[in-house]
Amino acid sequence: MWRTLLIALAAAAAVWLVIVALLVLLGKRSQAKEFAAFLPNLVVLFKGLARDPRVSRGSKLLLLIGVVWFVSPIDLIPEFIPVAGPLDDAVVAVLILRHILRKAGREVVAEHWRGDPAVLERLLRLTRVGRLPPSGSPES
Repeated sequence: MWRTLLIALAAAAAVWLVIVALLVLLGKRSQAKEFAAFLPNLVVLFKGLARDPRVSRGSKLLLLIGVVWFVSPIDLIPEFIPVAGPLDDAVVAVLILRHILRKAGREVVAEHWRGDPAVLERLLRLTRVGRLPPSGSPES
């Protein structure tokens, strides 16, 4: 099992590096930088949220499920398929983040984000909860 996991992680890392390299070669350095930092920033975000006492146990369980999903070699769409491969991971991340935003609030998520604030804003727009008031109260 460990060998399969390592092979899957190596393949995902290779695809990730190829996409970053292609973006650089196409002259899109800022997008390459964002893409290269996104996954590490997402891991740091999930780790910080999992340790935050303001995040409920149920939400922490979802974070754990998300991390297991990200590192699992079994995916709906195989990671080695360019662009579409990481799509199922992104969908899971957005759904979990949407739940966290509704339960804990925007300020808790922003506090744990270590990346570019503009990237977080785009991610929040994807969740369609980015307009939550700072208190984290549910949308009307």
